[in-house]
Amino acid sequence: MLELARTELILGGQKSGKSRRAEALAAAWMAGGASRRAVLVATAEAGDEEMRARIERHRRDRVAGLAVLEVPRDLAGALARLNDPQTLVVIDCLTLWLTNRLMPLHGAPDRPEDVDAAVVGLQDALRASAGPVVLVSNEIGLGVMPMGAPVRAFVDTLGTLNQSVAAVCERVTFMAAGLPWALKGAAR
Repeated sequence: MLELARTELILGGQKSGKSRRAEALAAAWMAGGASRRAVLVATAEAGDEEMRARIERHRRDRVAGLAVLEVPRDLAGALARLNDPQTLVVIDCLTLWLTNRLMPLHGAPDRPEDVDAAVVGLQDALRASAGPVVLVSNEIGLGVMPMGAPVRAFVDTLGTLNQSVAAVCERVTFMAAGLPWALKGAAR
């Protein structure tokens, strides 16, 4: 049986099992009582055919009963709207949320100070959440130094975002090969 934390950040590489763990936590939450519900806050936007196919695959594989709210940018606002002790919120994922802010499909990118303010707003919303929140993010800073200043800047900004969210989460779990590794709190 998976044990829930009030807030959990799940980190890992691509296909490490991050989303699967988040959805398993949501399923365990919903199984705990008829009044409980879970909502997936999806941040992905389909900018090309491959991403559309990836999103569709996630939809097909999703845990039964998990409601979906598509929120590419306003995570703090989504958490405020879903603030209910009987609702578990899964945010999947912070990496795409940051991408939407720094490299949007439409419109101008956010200024660094706007991203900083959005991160503080997210931290505040996590602290104020009445129900459990599970956040998913990629850990992309474990490999070689990327070529090009814009890519290095994104890796740096994502690392800072992950640190900021981890600081306010009760539990932080690193996923590798589908296995959880507790970085903060006890991952079960």
